[in-house]
Amino acid sequence: MLDWDDPFSAPVTGSEPAPAAIEDNSVADNSPATEVEAAPAANEPTSTAMPASVPEPDSASVSSLPTANVAPVNPDDKRVINGMTDINQLAPFKYPWAWDYFINANKNHWTPLDINMAQDVHDYRHNLTMEERHVYENVLSYLTTSDILAMRNIGLAVMEKMSAPELQIYQARQVYEEALHTWTYQHCIETIGLDQSEIYNRYRVVPEINQKIQLANNRLSSVLRSDIDLRDRDELENFVMAYTFFGGIFEGCWFYNGFSPIFALQRRGLMKGTAEQLQYIMRDEVLHASFGIRVVKQIIKEENVKLDPIKVQQMWEEAEAAEEIYASYILRDPILGYSKEQHIGQFRFIANRRAKQLGHETPFPGAEATLPWLDEQANMRKEKNFFETKVTEYQTGGALKWD
Repeated sequence: MLDWDDPFSAPVTGSEPAPAAIEDNSVADNSPATEVEAAPAANEPTSTAMPASVPEPDSASVSSLPTANVAPVNPDDKRVINGMTDINQLAPFKYPWAWDYFINANKNHWTPLDINMAQDVHDYRHNLTMEERHVYENVLSYLTTSDILAMRNIGLAVMEKMSAPELQIYQARQVYEEALHTWTYQHCIETIGLDQSEIYNRYRVVPEINQKIQLANNRLSSVLRSDIDLRDRDELENFVMAYTFFGGIFEGCWFYNGFSPIFALQRRGLMKGTAEQLQYIMRDEVLHASFGIRVVKQIIKEENVKLDPIKVQQMWEEAEAAEEIYASYILRDPILGYSKEQHIGQFRFIANRRAKQLGHETPFPGAEATLPWLDEQANMRKEKNFFETKVTEYQTGGALKWD
């Protein structure tokens, strides 16, 4: 089973499989490689152009040319941020683990069109209660906006500050995945036949959803500035706090916990197509959170950052308060097998797990898992009738080992 604390902790048995061959889907181009000049008219004289003579450069012009920096890049000189090495030179790696994240992320390749949603349409119209529809709609409403925020955070606020290309390359994949997740939610909303204008605007008009979005927006806005200088200790601490929030809380807790109401429906045989979409997203988010936490710890080590423990605890408490308000709204009436108390209890449990990974003090001492089935449900371990469903649990780039 996939270890949600460390996605790469599973022991490797045997020799590593060779990467899958890259399929060439290009269409043969039968056109000439260069454009053919028009033939001259019959009565037009032809002429042969003589090449212009190339003057020898004089010593003055040669001496004025810029001198290339031919010193090779020493990987030991690389840094996560504030590095001075060539950002365009990928290898030698200083952070080979970042490249491993990129390779593993490419093994989880899918699109929302691969998953059959026909039963979900029937379930929504005929099998869900009014309370379950309320949960389903508002979870999607929150997620659609959240993944766009996550995409903007990585793509606009974080990537350009990284000074090692192996980090940026995984983050480029992460940006794509956030866009893919946004497409997935849109596909679910459109397929079910929900009012897109109404669903997409809920985060603006429903205060209980908006307050979570604004909490994230405030963190993003504090680092999405052109004048930020990460050599300034205050700016650096704020950047680390913002990255910690998005890696540890936004993706590590809010996303992880945010899918669980849909998984609760799936356990009862409802909205299984949507849940399967979220299982694929969950695989991505586990890597996002794990990568973000590792980068934060590396920055703290390299830059000797000392986070204020009071500010850190306050960040966790603000996140919990926002999650409790949100859960009280989407689960104002409990649904069969799931309640707001379970939702909040699971958030506290996961928050303690993420805080431990980050090296923080436990924010919610004594919290226990209130959804013991969540890890199992989130894993894609189920039997499929080959003749009744399209097989989507495929792999690319080698064997994908989640068990």
